[in-house]
Amino acid sequence: MAKVTIQDVANEAGVSLGTVSNALNHPDKLKPSTLDAVRQAMSRLGFMPNQSARMLAGGHNASFGLVLPRLDHGFSLQIANGAHSEARRHGYGLLIANADNDEILENNYLRYFMGTQMSGVLVQPMAIGDWSPYSEAFPVPTVYLDIHSDQPGYFVAADNLAQGQLIAEHAISCGSQRVAVIGTSEYMQLALRVKGIERVAAANPQASFEFLDEGEWNLARDGFMIAQRLAKLPADRRPDFILALTDVLATGVIAGVQDAGLNVPNDIAVAGCDGNPLAWSGSVPLTTCAPPGYEIGRRGVQFLIDQIERRRALASGEAKPEDFANEDPCHQTMIRPFLLARQSTVAKTAHQQSAETALNLGTYL
Repeated sequence: MAKVTIQDVANEAGVSLGTVSNALNHPDKLKPSTLDAVRQAMSRLGFMPNQSARMLAGGHNASFGLVLPRLDHGFSLQIANGAHSEARRHGYGLLIANADNDEILENNYLRYFMGTQMSGVLVQPMAIGDWSPYSEAFPVPTVYLDIHSDQPGYFVAADNLAQGQLIAEHAISCGSQRVAVIGTSEYMQLALRVKGIERVAAANPQASFEFLDEGEWNLARDGFMIAQRLAKLPADRRPDFILALTDVLATGVIAGVQDAGLNVPNDIAVAGCDGNPLAWSGSVPLTTCAPPGYEIGRRGVQFLIDQIERRRALASGEAKPEDFANEDPCHQTMIRPFLLARQSTVAKTAHQQSAETALNLGTYL
């Protein structure tokens, strides 16, 4: 059977070769009716574009690559949705790779996307300890997500320090006197949340903050066990507010407090910190930060578009390297956090109950 060519598609659709090329590479340049006609012709003929040939010919893949550390966390799903929406708005596709919390696999996927000449690559790295961006210059625009850095490159992150500060300030506003902070801080994001909480603790000496460096960020059972232990303390010693560095831990805390026969929030208020809708399945709606992932993914794609346009301007002579000589080489955007105050820290009223019934968690994903 003869292989279907781009010329066959053009003849079938009654358009030029350039129009078919735009349908493959720049669909945003075509009228919807023209694009639909070309795609229907491809479908009828069974046309499959030869990506390898396009790469060998020096072409570019009109898609972005996104490397995520996991797909079992609401934050990563938010990033994927935000990036996909913004990429499509600019006429690009989005391919997603799951690194499964493995730095070697993350590196392999990153290089795979580079090798297929994606138009740009987004990566949410595993930021442990003294993380730093890759030192080599990548051949395509690259943006790091969920990372704080003062080094050269493009970075988009939630303001994790402000997240911790916001939740700790909420604890003070609730009149809390004894606040327990749980969760290990091995990752950059968690350590920054701790710093934000410490700022509030220093500014409010009337309240006692105890930092328990325990509880894996993604294990609800750790939150459950810690809560059970704290709930057994005498009433004048046990915390009246437990602040978990992640929502997964906080969900476990709520279950542990209730299992110990205490009430949330009347005996012990509980809050998370990272805005993970996949952890909001407990019996008490959780106070946390509004999920920032969608906006991070969207802003990440905007940074890719900025780099693409800059490279085009330099290649065409519209801009010169010296035009950018005085700018800060660290391009960083922080997503401002917002408080999502719910029943785990504030006793429910009839109004709150009706609002929570209408809450669509899919909105946050």
